[in-house]
This record gives sequence, C-alpha cells and structure tokens, in this order.
Amino acid sequence: MNNSQFIIDIVDLYWINGEKDNPEDLCLHGKVNAKIGDEVVADNYPCTVSSTALYLLKSIKENHVMGKSSNQMLPCCGHFIIPSDYDETVEICGCPNGIDWSVLHIDGAVKLVTEKANEVTINLNDYIETVFNFVDKVEEFYKKSEAKNIPADDFDRDGYIKFWKEWNNRRNFQ
Repeated sequence: MNNSQFIIDIVDLYWINGEKDNPEDLCLHGKVNAKIGDEVVADNYPCTVSSTALYLLKSIKENHVMGKSSNQMLPCCGHFIIPSDYDETVEICGCPNGIDWSVLHIDGAVKLVTEKANEVTINLNDYIETVFNFVDKVEEFYKKSEAKNIPADDFDRDGYIKFWKEWNNRRNFQ
C-alpha cells in the first residue's frame, strides 16, 4: 500500500474565462489527471479544482460515496457555494456532470472505488499527503492571484467566506 495507487495532478489552472487572473471569479478551474490503481480516471479533464480540493479535504475524515453525495470528486462546475446554517461548512452546487469515485475509511486506510468498480486501498497518511499536495497547489494559485472581489449579496458572501473557513479548518486539522 502506497500513494502511487492514487495520483491526482493539476495540469493547468485558470479562471472560468480562461484567463490566468480574474478578481470576479471565485471558483478556480483547471485540467486534472487522476489515476486510481491502474485505471486512469481523468486525463487532462477540465473541472472546478477549487471544489475538488475542498471535496478531497472533506474525504480525509468523511466517507464520500459515489452516487449518494451531492457532488462529484471532479465536478464540471460549481454554480453556488451554499453556506451551512449550523456550522462553518459549505456545499457546492453544480451540474450533474463530472468524474466521481468513492472514498471509504477502513481502519487507518481508505478504499477508493472507481465508477468502473476498480478498487485500491491505501494508507490514510499516504492519502492525506496526496490530498494536501493537490490542495496546496490550488491555494498557492489563489494566493498569487489578485484579491477576490467579495460578493455584496449576503448568500454569496457567506458562502465564499465559509468555503475558506472550512478549507482552513480541514487543511490545518493536525
């Protein structure tokens, strides 16, 4: 068991209009490669990588069950960031398109199950290392970009603020 059984890499990062910077766009997009075991699940796949990063962070402590979750691990889009009324978490609502896999926690390991029913089990620490590597690349792109214009609308502003609170809480849990 090692993290070569799960590889997820960013090929390119950009804002929705294809530009390298856009202070109005809150969601980062990009192209991603992902491999689980011997299966290539994504090859240069365009998706909303900021959502992917948050979903990966959530999956460190929570199961993500393909088809039962409200999102895909590599979502096509994320139209709304929906803030929870109860805590510092969010749900991201997009379209039903994307690439998904399950992340199931089993005694200090995670089992990844693809849409084609291929499975691998890897040590949780190796999984966390792979997730943090992806997440940190996304966050670094945000940090190098112009400051975001925070929405004036309460719902959108609260969603964006809680997105980063959840991100930081989950990324810095140790």
